Amino acid sequence: MKKTYKVDVDCANCAAKMEEAVKKTEGVKDATLSFMTLKLKVEFEDGVNIDEVMQKAYKNCKVVEDDCEIYL
Repeated sequence: MKKTYKVDVDCANCAAKMEEAVKKTEGVKDATLSFMTLKLKVEFEDGVNIDEVMQKAYKNCKVVEDDCEIYL
């Protein structure tokens, strides 16, 4: 399952940090964050609760970049 989310991030370096934080979240198979389009594409592992995984991913992003936003 793949989903796309709108994000708000200030710089490309911060976007890269957020992308890595999402990729490291349990339940995420792969993730790509485009600073140019401000979109986060997430591919989830089979059988996971997407809402729970994205809540964890959001918390992980806040740790590396506290001024970011993912519109869930």
